Amino acid sequence: MTSAPAVRRLAPFAALLTLTALAACAPQDEAKSAAPAASGSGCVKGALATKKSGTLTVGTDKPAYAPWFSDDKPESGKGFESAVAYAVADRLGYAKDKVSWTVSPFNKAFAPGAKDFDFDINQVSVSDERRKTVDFSSGYYDVRQAVIALKSSKAAGAKSLADLKGVKLGAQVGSTSLTTITGQIKPTAQPAVFDDNDLAKAALKNGQVDALVVDLPTAFYITGAEITDATVVGQFASTGAGGEQFGLVLDKGSALTACVSRAVDSLRADGTLAKLEQQWLADAVSAPVMQ
Repeated sequence: MTSAPAVRRLAPFAALLTLTALAACAPQDEAKSAAPAASGSGCVKGALATKKSGTLTVGTDKPAYAPWFSDDKPESGKGFESAVAYAVADRLGYAKDKVSWTVSPFNKAFAPGAKDFDFDINQVSVSDERRKTVDFSSGYYDVRQAVIALKSSKAAGAKSLADLKGVKLGAQVGSTSLTTITGQIKPTAQPAVFDDNDLAKAALKNGQVDALVVDLPTAFYITGAEITDATVVGQFASTGAGGEQFGLVLDKGSALTACVSRAVDSLRADGTLAKLEQQWLADAVSAPVMQ
């Protein structure tokens, strides 16, 4: 997104050098830059039109799962999404003590209606359907979906999408994981739908479902730390021209959307997102692609 064109003023020839210098930081140039915009475009660092003056309010679900957060404490700065949230806040001019967290259930984050957060970070994939009710920032993570199953399950030996058609699958309500089941796998049995991943994991352990579809980093965390007798069966090829991305969620028509997107873009451009991904999501690097 770009800011509205700045009003240009005539200036005497003697001020040409001064105007040339100022032009380097005019809003039009800032829109092309990876750095957050300056005051001319409305993105005044630390003084944005936030829900609470002087404070940036960030929403996420509870519980806040690893590896996106650590110990269900989004305010800790530990975990990929917690770290990204604070990095974005910093680019917007808000120090850690000026960031406030609020609980926003996953499925409500992109439902119609006013929000009580300035932006939400909760593994929400950008989609045209969701754009009808909320704004999204630029993508902060390129994601693929994956399937996990108990090692003893018939689903653990699946090598292709066809091998998964006859198994009982489950996923979180409203998620792209569920869309992957219905859109790519197209199983013969209706998939089980859960309010959150804790319920989904319990169903897997209890044998209520044969396999779960979750995003790839979560798949590695579940199988490595939570259900160690489960395995990552495989991942799914990305769909669409640009692939699937997680984006920060904002109110529809939010005055902050362009500012937040510029902050995310700057974090991607200078390698910060890549460093945070390596730090917190390094295990999610390899799984066979299911065709």
